[in-house]
Amino acid sequence: MTEKTIADLIEDRFGLPTEDGRDMPAAGELAAILRHRSHRRYKPDPVPDELLRVVLAAAFSAPAKSDLQQCSVVVVKDPAVRARLNELVASQDWVPGAPSLLVFCGDSRRIRRVAQARGKPYPNGHLDAFLNCAVDAGIVLATFIRAAEAVGLGCCPISVIRDRIEEVADLLGLPDHVFPLAGMGLGWPRAEGWISLRLPPSVTVHTDRYDDGDLLAEVEAYDRRRDARFSTPPEKQRMTKEYGVAEFYGWSEDKARQYAVPQRKQLARFLTSKGFDLD
Repeated sequence: MTEKTIADLIEDRFGLPTEDGRDMPAAGELAAILRHRSHRRYKPDPVPDELLRVVLAAAFSAPAKSDLQQCSVVVVKDPAVRARLNELVASQDWVPGAPSLLVFCGDSRRIRRVAQARGKPYPNGHLDAFLNCAVDAGIVLATFIRAAEAVGLGCCPISVIRDRIEEVADLLGLPDHVFPLAGMGLGWPRAEGWISLRLPPSVTVHTDRYDDGDLLAEVEAYDRRRDARFSTPPEKQRMTKEYGVAEFYGWSEDKARQYAVPQRKQLARFLTSKGFDLD
């Protein structure tokens, strides 16, 4: 039996042949990243507190912009708070089954308090302050996923909490300059999960200058590859009342329908109410 290589894992991820990594064995951290799977179904077994602390320690070892470390995580344990949070993300039916639930937050409050305590001005409360802490939180979140998978846990981010961002912030007692970026369901996977086919590097990687001249042809080919692996049944199509049941329903049709209606238009108002200057 031929041992798998990194090239094989890249082909699994993108559905395209490649010789990149053909002489590299499918082992170690790189192979684990390429094998990433989202998990939305969990065994009932709890995640030990010590193991969760270890995974969080790994997550907070991630890079941070200028060493500002502008991320905070709320681990939701109180049954009443958890129950309410489950209600707020009721569109995600797998969330209540996750043994652990966390909320990753962008946190610009900490550095502002430090500046005040040290008697220094803070003239940087503009849009970049929001971007810095949002990116920091996103990097910690991604590192958490990798750390969780390294110890056999499965997880999946929950961006839908931003649909109810005001209520989530109030529920978790988030002060000014702190906002919920995403939730995270965590537990022991009930099944192996599947490899989600990604857009090809010809679409996402550019050399010297941005060029999307072949975008639509590339996306059409991607739709076909993805459909050949995981086709969407008619009952899973979005907005069939408005757009009908498509004979061919690829990734691009799904995402175009998803973003055919306004989403989270309240975010700027919420962030302004939390003290962020978005100018």
